[in-house]
Amino acid sequence: MSLQLDAEQQAAVDAPLEKLVLICGAAGTGKSTALRARALRAPAGLRLSAASFSDLPGIETLAVEILAANAVGPIAEPELIDDVEASIIFERAAEPLFALEWTELIESRIDPELAGLRAPQRFLENAFRLIVKLREAQIGPDQFLERALQGATQFYAQPHNFAHPDLLYYTKDSYRDSLQVDRTELLRQHRREIDLTKVLHKLYKTYLDLLVERGCLTVSDAIAEATQKLTTASDSKDAKSPRPLFIDDAQELTSGEVLLLQALHGDALAGVTLCGDQNSALGTFEGARPDRVFSLGGERFELRMQHRCSALIERAARHVSGAKTADALPPERGSLALLRAPHKRAEAASIADHLALLLGRGIEPARIGVIFRSVANVFEYEAACLARNIDVQVAGDLNLFKIPDVLDALALLWNIYDPFAHEWLLRTLCGPAVNLCDATLIALCAEPGTPQTVLFTPEEVPAESERRRDRARNLRLGWNVTRGDQDAALSATARERLVQFRTSRERWISYVQQHSLPTLAHKVFEEGLAARGEAGSARAKSQERNLVRLLRRIELYAERHPSAGLAEFLTYATLRAQSSLEACEEQRADDSIRFLSPAAAMGREFDYIVVANVRAGSFPRYYVPDYFLFSPSLGMIAKENVGEARAARTAKFTYYMFAAKTRERYNRAERDAFAYALRRARRSVLVTASEKSTRGMTTPEFLTELQAAGFADASELSKPAHVAR
Repeated sequence: MSLQLDAEQQAAVDAPLEKLVLICGAAGTGKSTALRARALRAPAGLRLSAASFSDLPGIETLAVEILAANAVGPIAEPELIDDVEASIIFERAAEPLFALEWTELIESRIDPELAGLRAPQRFLENAFRLIVKLREAQIGPDQFLERALQGATQFYAQPHNFAHPDLLYYTKDSYRDSLQVDRTELLRQHRREIDLTKVLHKLYKTYLDLLVERGCLTVSDAIAEATQKLTTASDSKDAKSPRPLFIDDAQELTSGEVLLLQALHGDALAGVTLCGDQNSALGTFEGARPDRVFSLGGERFELRMQHRCSALIERAARHVSGAKTADALPPERGSLALLRAPHKRAEAASIADHLALLLGRGIEPARIGVIFRSVANVFEYEAACLARNIDVQVAGDLNLFKIPDVLDALALLWNIYDPFAHEWLLRTLCGPAVNLCDATLIALCAEPGTPQTVLFTPEEVPAESERRRDRARNLRLGWNVTRGDQDAALSATARERLVQFRTSRERWISYVQQHSLPTLAHKVFEEGLAARGEAGSARAKSQERNLVRLLRRIELYAERHPSAGLAEFLTYATLRAQSSLEACEEQRADDSIRFLSPAAAMGREFDYIVVANVRAGSFPRYYVPDYFLFSPSLGMIAKENVGEARAARTAKFTYYMFAAKTRERYNRAERDAFAYALRRARRSVLVTASEKSTRGMTTPEFLTELQAAGFADASELSKPAHVAR
């Protein structure tokens, strides 16, 4: 395989394989091409990626090999699970806390009123995110407790000057009261912080014990365990890999992954090639440590020639990211268009028009990408494209179990298992397969045709607030659908549809005993779901794609839980639907336009890119700090000032936000993510937003900044505010 390389790339390729080599450069400078050519020099080498959505194997591949080579102890053959399943296990570990069953709580050694505990679900999400980060940094429970206690002692023993002018100027007026503290208030906040630390420490230990008990590990757990085995086991040297390692997207490496690489190849990382861009890290607030990765010693090669983007797109990326570089610009080709629509519906329609125009010119769908900061809620944009018969595929941080097509399919499974789960039953009855009108639904929810004889006179009937809830009302819809108690009150058409559904449901119930869970689901979906759109249409393809994704999840669940039935899977699906950690994989063989998050677009390139929904709060996202943060030097930092407090925030949190400049760092990362999205394009970029822009005081407005830059070759497509579409 011959690759076209420039002089800088060739120098990186020719560097000795036994040394640590860093191939650096902005997105589009040909780093991955050089890495691939370098890997071809070592046929026995292993090429990996630190990015989640990459086609290459991840670092966990090494960890699993090491654990298999050192297969002893309770996790000799661990099962790898994702963070969603790990969070479910973590919730189990936290159940005694919320039931107030811990000995420390019963004996009043820990105050149960902790930061964030007033909202238990968010507390669990914040606690789990913190523990994942600790695990990725390979900070164990006892080490976490020690550092947190030391940090608390150092901070509260010598409090900072909370009246410093810079601190007061930085802090919003609404939070300045948190800095008006005396020694008594600081002592109270210190006690609360210690209690929070002890609770998190116990949750952390209990969670790890549960993982060992169940014989499963997350990726970060596997990396931590593998590193420990390499550094402590007497025979671990046999597990070390003599193979050269080639790591793409190295800016996404966590501290724990760096430690694993060093355990394999020594502190100098001899034989490792790291390829990435420090300014393109997308996971810095999730644990990525590009600063540590690119401060490693070794031979460094900076690639400066832009091989992908046009000069106009590159100038736009540098403008938003604030990059001040003298690197040569690529040739003047390509285009940049800017559009601000009056509302989201108009923006979605404009994007659909743009995509239709490209397809009408004969552009292949695979050459077109639409990038959002998050694809968790892009249904309006997707619907606008499907309405134009434009086939789009969404991948990234989309929760599969919240997609309407998937919900329709899950509703059928719920109808089999529990017809009294009325929210699911109504979804089926209102859906296109049964398609009952509101009047029919009202009749199905009505009182029985032969009501019970009145036992009390009107004067004796208790007031509404004093009555016991009529439990039969909770079952009425289910009984009327399954038994046909209200069939006589329905129209002939409605009765025919309902009887057909009832017959189908009885047949599906018989399938439960006859077929495995995946086969059951496949047959029920095939028989019970109405096709969305005409055969071969974009809408029909989208539905089929989503059902394939769901069936694949059901197959994986059945493989891992062979004794589980329909009830267990529905409980599992409900828990995954509630998770903010769920992601939706991409079907690479699918010929469709991609809707991607920047992480899902990592390493990809397209001829034509749309960067959509570029407004404050969406791209970039607002910075919303967790209930509590952790700093190796300051320990735990609780945001909420619980208990007998005058201020809503703790003094330590307000100080930390000022000292660490967390919001500024977050906005910096969002700028880099936007520049990264722009550099996915080879020829053309359309940047869109909707509604009026903000002043950009706390969160920047990227589209406004590009419009204000006045690029001579950029096209301004914004519509007047009064235009509605």
